[in-house]
Amino acid sequence: MFWKRKGKKKGTGEAEEASAVAIDESADEKEASDEEAGSDVKTADKADQADEDGAQGGEDGEAAGEKPAGKSAEEPTDTEDSEGSEEKEPEKKAAADEDDSGEQAGKRSESGKDTDGDSEDGDPSSESEAGAGSEAAGADGEEAEDDEDESESEDESDDEPVAKKRREIEPEEPGIDEPDDDGVQRVRTAGTLEVDGEEYKVVNNTWVVKADDEGVIVIDPAHDAEAVMEAVGDREVYLVACTNGYNTHIGAAVKVAERDEAPIALHRRELRPWRKVHGAEHPPEIEIEAGGSFSAGDLEIDVLGLPGTSSGSVGYYISQIGAVFSGDTLLAGELGTVGEGYIDYTRQLHSVGEVLLSLPPDTRVLPDRGPETTVEEESGNFDSWV
Repeated sequence: MFWKRKGKKKGTGEAEEASAVAIDESADEKEASDEEAGSDVKTADKADQADEDGAQGGEDGEAAGEKPAGKSAEEPTDTEDSEGSEEKEPEKKAAADEDDSGEQAGKRSESGKDTDGDSEDGDPSSESEAGAGSEAAGADGEEAEDDEDESESEDESDDEPVAKKRREIEPEEPGIDEPDDDGVQRVRTAGTLEVDGEEYKVVNNTWVVKADDEGVIVIDPAHDAEAVMEAVGDREVYLVACTNGYNTHIGAAVKVAERDEAPIALHRRELRPWRKVHGAEHPPEIEIEAGGSFSAGDLEIDVLGLPGTSSGSVGYYISQIGAVFSGDTLLAGELGTVGEGYIDYTRQLHSVGEVLLSLPPDTRVLPDRGPETTVEEESGNFDSWV
C-alpha cells in the first residue's frame, strides 16, 4: 500500500510539471506528453502490480529518462528511487508476483517465516529454524518479563522494613520474658484489636517496670490480666499507665489495678474510647497532659505528647533507665499502624521526628508490639518514612 500511494503522487506530479515546462505546442510536444502520460501509467501499474519484468525492463528506464527538469524537491532523486526500489523489491514481489521464490522472499521479509506455513520450493529446514528462532525469542522475552516481575517483587520486598519482615517470618507469641538489668519485663498477650467495625488478631506488649524493691508500674496492660499479674508477682502495682485509649493498651487496666487499688493514668482526650471498653463507672484517676510528669517509687516519669495514632497518644520517658515507652507511635523499623492503616500519618511522623528522636541516641524504645529498638537505630530509618 505504501508503494501504491507513492506511485500516484509521483504520476500526478510529473503530469503537472510536464504541463508547466511545455514550450512548444507542436505535434512533437503532444507526442512527448503522451509518452510521459504513458510512462506515468506504467509507473502506477508497476507500483500496483509489481511486475518483475516491467520493473527491470526498458520501459522503466524510459520513464526515468523522461522525467521533467522541473521536478519537485520533495520527490526522491533517481538514485533514491533506485535504492528504495532495490530495498522494497521483495515486498513488491510479494504483493503481485506469483513466482514462488519472490513470494517467499516478500513474506519472510515481513514476518520472518512463510505466512502460509507451506512452501513448494522453499527449504523446510529453513522454515523450521526460523520458527524455532521465533519461539526461542518469544521464550526469552517471557523469561525476561518473569525476571523483571521477580526483580520488582524483590524490590518491593526490600522496601518493606526489616523489623516488619522479621515479625512476619517469626511472629510474636504470647509469653513472659525475664526482667532485664534495668528491671524491665515484657509480657506478650494475644487478643483482638477493633477498629471501625473491623477486627485484627494481634499480640501486644505490656511492660512491667521495677519502681523500687517493693513495687512496679505497669504500662499498657493489654488483653490478659492474669498473665500480667503473674509477671508482677507479690510486688505492689503503684501505677497503671496507658499510652492511649485503644483496647490493646487498656483492655486489662481495671483488673490489673484493682488488686492494689492502683491509679490509672490516661490522657483526657482518650476518655471516649476508654468508656467504650470500661464504661463510665471506672474512669482513670489521673488525667495526664503532654509535658507533665509524675513519680512512682524511685522513678520519675515524663509524659511526651505523641499525637498521630490518636489525638491523645503519649509516650512515657524514664531517664533513670534510659527508656521511652512509645506505645503504637514507633515500632522497631517502622511507624506503628492502627489495624492496617494510619490515622494521621503527618502528625505521627512529626511526633517521631520532633519528640522521640530528639532523645539521647542510646535511649531504648519499647513499643506496644514487637521487639525493642533504639533512638539511634530509628533515626537512620527516618528519612525513608518522610
